Amino acid sequence: MFKVRALAVGLVVLLAAEALGQSRPATKDAPLDGFEKLCVTQHELKLGDGAIRYRAAAGLMQMKDEAGKLKATVFFVAYEKDRGADGATDRAADPTQRPIMFVFNGGPGAASVWLHLGTAGPRRVALSDDGSPSAPPYRLTDNAATWLTASDLVFVDPVGTGYSRPAAGEAREQFHGVQEDIRWVGEFIRLFLTRHQRWASPKFLAGESYGATRVAGLAAHLLDRHGIALNGVVLISGALEFATLSPSPANDLPYALFVPSYAAVAFHHRKLADDLQKDLAATLKEAQDWAMGDYLVALARGASLPADQRQKTIHGLCRFTSLRADYLDKANLRIGPSDFEKQLLAASRQIVGRFDGRIVGPDPQPTASWPSYDPSLSGYLPVYGSSFNDYVRRTLGFESDLPYEVLTSRVHPWNFGQEGMAGLSMSGELCTAMAKNPHMKVLFANGWFDLATPWLGARYTTDHMDLAPALRANLSHAFYPAGHMMYHEPKALQKLGDDVRAFVAAAKGKP
Repeated sequence: MFKVRALAVGLVVLLAAEALGQSRPATKDAPLDGFEKLCVTQHELKLGDGAIRYRAAAGLMQMKDEAGKLKATVFFVAYEKDRGADGATDRAADPTQRPIMFVFNGGPGAASVWLHLGTAGPRRVALSDDGSPSAPPYRLTDNAATWLTASDLVFVDPVGTGYSRPAAGEAREQFHGVQEDIRWVGEFIRLFLTRHQRWASPKFLAGESYGATRVAGLAAHLLDRHGIALNGVVLISGALEFATLSPSPANDLPYALFVPSYAAVAFHHRKLADDLQKDLAATLKEAQDWAMGDYLVALARGASLPADQRQKTIHGLCRFTSLRADYLDKANLRIGPSDFEKQLLAASRQIVGRFDGRIVGPDPQPTASWPSYDPSLSGYLPVYGSSFNDYVRRTLGFESDLPYEVLTSRVHPWNFGQEGMAGLSMSGELCTAMAKNPHMKVLFANGWFDLATPWLGARYTTDHMDLAPALRANLSHAFYPAGHMMYHEPKALQKLGDDVRAFVAAAKGKP
């Protein structure tokens, strides 16, 4: 996967290393062939009774326009599983035998480190047994659930995130927007496939949160602009229709779509009535049926809703959220996720997490209307930031004095287009890509306790995609008893890995 010219000197160092089980010294490339600071290391991952050998490459891809002017540098970390008996990659013999997957996170403004060190890469952050952050200092551990057993992996940090930056004198605005981002990330993928001779490989994309939005757009863009047909895309905790997240006076739909997620979180905190605390799956089914039936009809009536029906709706909403009836009445039957996060445990002066409603934290401003922070995010930011800054230097050999932007606001303002964020729609792009490439498979992965992108929103989106039956068969859903970053929960980490590996095996086609 990594160019022979870039590694000519490094091969001597690699072959002289004493133990394959240790990280080999990094070989560094001058800024030739469109790369800067390219570092390659050799590793081994123990898996049960066996092991896999793999190469890691960390570096900056130079992004240029057709006149050769440098526009930006994009940081990436790529892993390739060794397949030759001597540790060589035999991909030149037949690249069709090994899939390649490009992986992104979201935000906009998130680096790929979340999926990289959280679930997909060969190393992951070490968390407590229940998936909560451990005390500092933080460490990495081998990841038995890595996706590398099924596909080579390329983790990409879009411009403004990670170590990726615009070139000197280049305006940030040309990278920071829905279509701008798709264009430049698509160009990175084209260049990577070209420079590493992977055009003949089965190709996959995976994205989390806004990364899933990006992936849906890329599926159509890569096909139309570059002739790159994907075998499959994995959409983790994503939103393709932002109207499902953005309530307004003319859009009551999100209020209904969040109700089953509220019920899941209330179930976890044992706030529901006894009959709803017996079985989570049954409770979620009842909450879904009520929310998309009686509740949505009541909301559609607006001020014309009869008083008795209003009281009945308050009773139902109280049943599935456990919030006080007087509060629901004052809120006009409409509860957003921030309201729920603030109110569910208000009596004990705690707030629940947006990314994972099972995680709680003390409320430093109990009289404020909104949560002042997200306890399901704040504890993990230093875990990922510290772990990656150590890993990229001591293990991957990459050096930079720039701050690694794990989650940044420097990409804002983000150009969401004429309709704004609330009007962003990518399900049509995905439908078009599936129609033009009927072999492409799509996997949606969502957590029950996610209050950022509700699982029912994903189901609603796919139910409303205009697809022929044969294409609809290419869609699949997987759900996990966890939050937005479902891989923090140990059992969900393993299940997500199993689901992705099975998905790749089924979608990569015949050798």
